[in-house]
Amino acid sequence: MAKSLSCLIAMLAMIVLSAVMAGPAAAQAGPSAAPTSTIDVHALPPAGTAAQFDADKATNAYLARISGDARKKSDSYFEGGYVLLFIDALVAIALSGLLLFLRISSRMRKIAEGVTRSRFVQAPIYIALYLVLTTVVTLPLGIYEGFFREHDYGLSNQNFGQWFGEYAISFAIEFVVFVILGTIVYAVIRRTRQYWWVWATVISLVFGIFAAMIAPVYIAPLFNTYTPLKDGPVKQHILSLARSEGIPVTNVYEFDASRQSKRISANVSGMFSTTRVSLNDNLLKRSTEREILAVLGHEMGHYVLDHGMRLVVLNGLVMLFAFGFTAWGFNVLARIFGGIWDVRGIDDPAGLPALVALLTFFFLAATPLTNTISRTTEAQADIFGINAARQPDGFAEAALQLSEYRKLDPSPLEEFVFYDHPSGRSRISMMMRWKAEHLNDPDIKAGPVSPQ
Repeated sequence: MAKSLSCLIAMLAMIVLSAVMAGPAAAQAGPSAAPTSTIDVHALPPAGTAAQFDADKATNAYLARISGDARKKSDSYFEGGYVLLFIDALVAIALSGLLLFLRISSRMRKIAEGVTRSRFVQAPIYIALYLVLTTVVTLPLGIYEGFFREHDYGLSNQNFGQWFGEYAISFAIEFVVFVILGTIVYAVIRRTRQYWWVWATVISLVFGIFAAMIAPVYIAPLFNTYTPLKDGPVKQHILSLARSEGIPVTNVYEFDASRQSKRISANVSGMFSTTRVSLNDNLLKRSTEREILAVLGHEMGHYVLDHGMRLVVLNGLVMLFAFGFTAWGFNVLARIFGGIWDVRGIDDPAGLPALVALLTFFFLAATPLTNTISRTTEAQADIFGINAARQPDGFAEAALQLSEYRKLDPSPLEEFVFYDHPSGRSRISMMMRWKAEHLNDPDIKAGPVSPQ
């Protein structure tokens, strides 16, 4: 349930120029001497140069670098996530059913009613009890998924105390967020009744934008230490790339993700005055400058292409349907089981487990849709990044590093359903096709030779 709530909250936490200049043509003052110009003569590139590079062969050669036990381990880890997706949903739905049919939920509501007669205050009391109870019940599953499984695949650098400390911080954040949002939503339900699901969507989106603004400054430092990246060629190249794409940053930050795992990552996060470019120490230690610039080019693409707003709109529509489905589903279930559950109506906090179960079911069924929204957004950032950073081989090498926890070569159906990013094959293939069209560009000629 804790993981289910994390996913729901994450869905709530989504975020939300160019000028054309033309100068007046200069008027001719009268007859003048014919202009002269110097013509530079260059030899044409040898015929068939581009044809000598086979993008498909290069893609397959890159993929072949991860083989044997490493490939099996990567595939096993990622495919296990498919199973856990269903297990998490089934656990959340089953636990909701137990809370309702055993009337545990209605007893928690009565506890809240015994504390205060204010219905506004009863809601946060109930929600707090609900969060504590469901988190304790699902803690064993959370420990397995977050600690033991990560260690089994060699992806975690934390001992149990370190991991549990961060788990507790995450729970505290989710506790505050869910109590506040839940209290507001129940107030809206009591006020609007029939159209509460529309207002719940609006509230979720507004909160998501606010969370995106404050997260880089107030939330991220709870888990990692952020320091300005030391001066040097890498920092200057990153800032130059950011300036060239119109990103308003004057510094680059490094954070110590190696305290948690060896995963490489970077991001351009925040909005307005909180915008910052950050990369983790794993990326700095494990990657070449080409790979770093390729990754940062991708992340800058999210910012320049306004993907925050795109995701707000698209996922906002998904949320609207999710809350609409939940409102309809609750009315149907309440008519059948309301008396058994001792739930008085949609405005009764005791019905929260039913709302969570319905939302969980909806987002499980909508997994292909939500993943497609994310995956196509990531693909757009890939295209932007390769045109900005011009590091096709650097990006291919970075994709291989990501294969430590992402299956490289899934079936098309598998990628469509379960991947929120393009697969390694899709990304490397995109980079090699781009390279095939730019083989005669001076910087690409001077760059590394792709395997064939």
